[in-house]
Parts: sequence; C-alpha cells; structure tokens
Amino acid sequence: MPVRDLDRLLRPRTVVVVGGDPAERAIRQSDRLGFEGEIWPVHPSRSTMAGRHVYPSLDDLPGAPDSAFVAVNRRLTVEVVRQLAGMGCGGAVLYASGFAEAGEEGAEIQERLLSGHRMPLIGPNCYGIINAVTGAALWPDVQGCRPVRSGPALISQSGNISLNLTMNRRGIDFSYVISLGNQSSVTTEDCLEHFAVRSEVTAVGIHAESIVDPVAFGRAALACRDTRTPVVVLKTGRSEEAERITSSHTAALAAPAAAYDALYERYGVVVAESIPDFMTTLGLLDTIGPIPGNRLVSLSCSGGEAALVADRSVRYPVTFPAFDPEHRERIAATLPQLVSITNPLDYHTFIWGDEPALERCFAEVVTGPFDAAMLVIDWPSEGNDDTDWWPTLRAFVTAADQSGRVGVIVSGLPESLPGLVRAFATERGLGVARSIDEALGGLAAAASWGQWLSGPPPSLHLPAGTWTGPAVTLDEPTAKAILSSAGIPVPDGVVVNGRSEDGPARLPRQLCFPLVAKAVGPAHKSRAGGVITGIADPEQLGTAIERLGRDGRQVLVEEQVTGAVAELLLSVSRQPPIGLVVTLGAGGTLVEWLADTTGLLAPVTRPELRRALHRLRIGHMLEHQVPGLVADPEPIREIIHRMTALLARRPDLTEVEINPLILTEEALWAVDALISTN
Repeated sequence: MPVRDLDRLLRPRTVVVVGGDPAERAIRQSDRLGFEGEIWPVHPSRSTMAGRHVYPSLDDLPGAPDSAFVAVNRRLTVEVVRQLAGMGCGGAVLYASGFAEAGEEGAEIQERLLSGHRMPLIGPNCYGIINAVTGAALWPDVQGCRPVRSGPALISQSGNISLNLTMNRRGIDFSYVISLGNQSSVTTEDCLEHFAVRSEVTAVGIHAESIVDPVAFGRAALACRDTRTPVVVLKTGRSEEAERITSSHTAALAAPAAAYDALYERYGVVVAESIPDFMTTLGLLDTIGPIPGNRLVSLSCSGGEAALVADRSVRYPVTFPAFDPEHRERIAATLPQLVSITNPLDYHTFIWGDEPALERCFAEVVTGPFDAAMLVIDWPSEGNDDTDWWPTLRAFVTAADQSGRVGVIVSGLPESLPGLVRAFATERGLGVARSIDEALGGLAAAASWGQWLSGPPPSLHLPAGTWTGPAVTLDEPTAKAILSSAGIPVPDGVVVNGRSEDGPARLPRQLCFPLVAKAVGPAHKSRAGGVITGIADPEQLGTAIERLGRDGRQVLVEEQVTGAVAELLLSVSRQPPIGLVVTLGAGGTLVEWLADTTGLLAPVTRPELRRALHRLRIGHMLEHQVPGLVADPEPIREIIHRMTALLARRPDLTEVEINPLILTEEALWAVDALISTN
C-alpha cells in the first residue's frame, strides 16, 4: 500500500461515525483532544449525538468523508464499508469483532470486507486510531493522550495494550496511536512506512503479534533508518501457549520467536521483553537517540548503588571501563581524599548540596572516553524536603551539556522519580529510566542501534516461499550428496550393505583410516548408538558394519575428520511468514544442552555474522582457538551462502542443517547433515 494512501485516514479533516454508543464515545474523545474538523454522526433513529446533528444514512452526508469510524455488527459492517468505498471515503476503522479471529465463518465475512475496493481499513476487531497532533480520535473508549506537536507513534494489534500505554506516567506523549486488530487491510508495516517520513513522529513503538509481510516490514524499517527514527518492538507470542492465544486473538500467523528476532536484528529494530522495558527504551531512544558504543560511567552518592550498578551490568552488553591513572587523579582532585575513584563511582555525600563542587566533580568524570553517563538518584517522597537534591540534578545537567555527553537520570525505584523531575531532565535533553536494569537495557539498545546505523544498510532479506504437504527428512547420504553438489565440503564416503562379508570389500581404496561408520536412518543416530568412530583397520570396520547393519540397514562409511578445533551447528530453514532463517551456534551431540544459538536472516553479511559470533559463547572460544576467524568469518559465511543459495534454487527443500560443522585448522567439514523436503 503506497504511503499516500493513509494520509486522509490518519489526518482527516472530515470524519463520519456510524453506530450508537461507541460512535458517540469516539466523538467525545475527538472533542477532548480539540479536533477542529467536522464530525458527521450517522444513525437511523437518533437525532443528536454528542451535541451534533445526526444523519439518518450515509447517503445524506454532505460529502465524502476523509475517515470513518464504523461501530455496527460484523455483517452490517460489510455493507457500510461497501458504501463508504463507493463514496470515495479515505479509509475506515472497523470496531466490530467476530471476523477471522473467530473461525471459518468469520474469516469468510472478513474476505467480503475487502472485496471490490481498495479503501484502507483499520481492523476489524480493533479500537482504532488517535492523532494527538490534530485531535482526531476514531476511538471508542477512554485514553490518556494529550495534544502534542510531535512525539513517538504507537502501533499495536491489541486495543487494550494501546489504551493502557496511553495512560503511562513516564512522560511519554504519543503523537499517534493505532490499534490494528486483525490487520485485514492496513498492516503494521504500512503504518511504519507511513510514519518513517512524518516529521511529527520522533520514534515508533510497535506491539506486534505478527508481521503480515516481513519484506515490506524490512523496507519500512530501512525508511526509518533514512530518517534516523528509532523503532522499538514488544513482541508477544514467544511461548507455545502465547502463540495459541495470539492466533485466536487476532488470527495472526505465528512464526518461531527466533525468526522474529532475526528479522528485527536485520533491520535495526530494538526488541523489548516487557512493557516497562518497552516504554523505557522507547523513551530513551526518543530522547537521547543512538550512542556510538557501550562504554558507560555511573555516578551515585552511595557505594551500595555503585555496587548494584556493577552487579546488574553483567546481564547486559555494556561496559564500565576503569578510569586511566591521569583521569583518576583529576577526579580525585575534585573530591575528599577518603573517596575511592572507581567506575561505577560512589562520590559520597561530602559535597552533597554543594552545586559548584558537584559541577566540578561531574564535569571531570564525564570527560573520559565514555559513550553515556548515568546519574543514580532517588527523589524524596511527597511531603519531604527535596532542596538538597536539586543541586545534584542541575550539576549533572550542566556536566552533560558542556561535555556533549549523553546523560541519563536513573532511579532505584520506579516511584522515586516524580513527574516534575522527569520533565526537568527530559526538557534539557537527558534520558530518564525508572530502574537500574531499565537504564542498562535502554543504553545497551541505544548502543546497538548506533552501531547498526554506523554500518552499511542491509539488503532486503529473502522471503520464505510457500509449500504444501508434510516435510520428509532425507537420509544422510542423500543429504550429503546434495550438499556436495552445492559446493559444501563433506568427508569422502560410501554406502555399503549391512552384511559384513560384503562391506569392506566394496570400500574404494582411496578411503583412508581412521574411518567412521553410521547406520543410515533417522537423525540423532549417535544417541541411539548408530555411530562408531575411530575405526583403525579393516577388521574393526567389518565388526562395525556387522553391528550397525545387522537388521539389513545400510551403513555409511566415511573418512573421519581429525584435528577438530570446534563444532558448530548451522542450519537454514524456511520460516513463514518471515523468510529464510539461519541458525548458528555451538554444535555436536550436546547442542540442546548448550543452548548457544542465534538467528539471522539470509542473505547474511559479514558484519551481521561477526555480531552473531560475538553474541555466542562458542564465538568467544573461537576467538582464542582460531585467531582471526571471528574478525573475518568469511569461511563460515561462504558455507551459509551456499546453503542459502541451495534453498533459493530448490523450493522443494524446507530446511538444511549441518551438525556438526567441524572446523579444523585447514578447512570446514559438514560431518553430519539433515535435509527436509516437501
């Protein structure tokens, strides 16, 4: 859907509301926000609604409305949409439920909604839209927005989550709120692309149950990159139970959480795990923007708080570098001798309330090679004297302003930063976080986004493709033949009959001991005793073949790869609706126990692969075992490229997995392989 198609819908000058009480509530919400356009209520029997003349039918309207709020039953909604589209309406919000989320009958009714027109629809099964810049609220319930000139936009599939987030007391005032419901027409990615070019939208927060068109989402996220608009997502549906709820809630097509994580990683979208993290990160990125790295410094007047910052920081990809000796001396000169100069810094209370002294100390601290500075401070509760707290806050503002350093005010308790203090900080360009963990997570996100912005923009990823029917797993010899044809190194080997007297005689002479013998059969053969390694001579080989093939099963005999430095898991799979997803991690027989994997979208770039390896424990091991490989992981990327090309060339293949991919000092070998096909 072109960006221009949403203009009239989201920024209407004329609005029609169709229905009873929900329609009247929408009028009152627009009035509360100061909407100056025209609102035309339509109802067959009422004469007035919220102080306005009511039109008995759509045919009686004075013209084609820019936007419509439709709050009638699901079957009548279909007819109203048809009439609105015929009139040239710019778009409609559909409040009714009972469509695709309710089963086959509802899905058929939803299909009829879209038939015969191209008018953009929000919903059905949604709360609608709020434009806090113009005051247009096609919204049937209470909400906490207030008139603004600019601010973050919120896109959500959940009406109630949208409503609740507008009520936040964190000083985050949304410019737009869109509750999408079933996304039958207008999708998350449509809204994201629209907001990317709107100057009044300073950031975008997304609560996503699903993404309808992931490639379009990627295109929209890249448009946000062009305008340096941060995008933060709260993804629900990560557990199996949540996936089931998501499907019944908005008829969303769920993909594994790792696939969505790979999508967001590719396009620089920050992922939040909870609503508090989501709101803090959105607010921080909106206020402070990206930072170039993850080097932080923390200031507090308490050793306990400094220790707590240090303890919590190990959970996040941030660092608190020690002060170098010269810097430490300069800081020490601003403080009494009893103060120990460390990062995080406990500057004690010797200079508490002394604003000039605090300014000198803070200014010296933040001159170090840091990407951001934190001030941990909890404000007194209402009724207590806060006079001595203000000098500390003002001193930090001055230090951040004069140094150009990004600064964040952090409280230990959410309730310990009153609105007046938050407003004072944000108006002066400081970020605000209502817990140490939220601050560390938000600053880590700002660093990640900054590093993503500093690199080249990613290309659009490969779509998943479609297929029908159940997947079938190929046996290992067949899978390895396919890998070999794709240019992926596999050990030399041959399949022999299970009868021991025939086995060794059929081996080609070029196979060299030691050998490995594998029963040709299901995956996870090693767990079932289906693999024998270290075969040193023909006699041992005969015994191995007899044991593995006693039931007539074929046996794969291969040269054993020696000199292994590391074992990796590498797979490429189709994950609809997301795309071709690459899974990389520690491999071998303990892969499930190690749980050391990460996901990427194909095609994978060298910088993306480097970042992925740095996230993995196996990556840190490789830095020591194979110097230079993590810095330049081209050999691994080439294997990924060939696996990806194989799936792109073969639409019948649904997954290609190598486990383990053994790294030696000279080469990489696909020692075991699994390929699924439809």
